[in-house]
Amino acid sequence: MLKPLKDRLLVSYVDQEEKTAGGIIIPESAKERPQKGKVEAIGKEVEEIKVGDVIMFKTYAPDNIKIDGTEYGIVKLEDVMGIIE
Repeated sequence: MLKPLKDRLLVSYVDQEEKTAGGIIIPESAKERPQKGKVEAIGKEVEEIKVGDVIMFKTYAPDNIKIDGTEYGIVKLEDVMGIIE
């Protein structure tokens, strides 16, 4: 697993809804990027967030990477908007 540096977090994306409330299926090309994820690892400077928390972050904040075929995001602490409880 990747260990983030300083004030960064490694997150796995939480699945978004694939259809609207009315039942319309949203095509892959029209979907927004995920805005929430589960924290998998944290850098040394991160104090308020811990591994396992589900966080909400700015839409275009993460730098996306793939590890063993799974997509993760690297998020700066300043782009985190809050912890989902």
